[in-house]
Amino acid sequence: MSEPATGSGAEASSGGAERHYRALERLYNSAPINAKFASELAIVEEGRSRLAFTITEDVFHAAGAAHGTIYFKMLDDAAFYAANTLATDRFLLTTSFNLHFTKPVRAGEVVAEGRWVSGKRRVFVAESRLVDAEGDEIGRGTGTFMRSRIALSSLSGYTSDPDSSGQ
Repeated sequence: MSEPATGSGAEASSGGAERHYRALERLYNSAPINAKFASELAIVEEGRSRLAFTITEDVFHAAGAAHGTIYFKMLDDAAFYAANTLATDRFLLTTSFNLHFTKPVRAGEVVAEGRWVSGKRRVFVAESRLVDAEGDEIGRGTGTFMRSRIALSSLSGYTSDPDSSGQ
């Protein structure tokens, strides 16, 4: 993997990078869709994310395993947040995503690991994989993400800090 570099230069210090990572985690938690799932995002380091996700039977298809939309949700989120660690000024948008299903997802904890692959300016490529509680890879994906016109600083989930007074 190439050495990651910050997207705008504004977050060059490790303290600034850590603030950016925590803000991305808050942004994930603020998205209404994520209230529907028992999940927790952790930005591990620049270019890497980890999403722990609890699979329950309410997301199963008729044959008793998680529907493919769940694979996409976890893989896309992990890859997206890994890529957005490098874009410190703009929200990224998924422009394409390729999925590979290797094993049915059953009830229990699944972890999606995201990793930035390439791109530092306008287009980013990141990959992710799903691992079940037994440690088996159950899915994998690669996504392309484009810098949007949406400033991260304009998103309340990104800017709100629970430790700040008046927030």
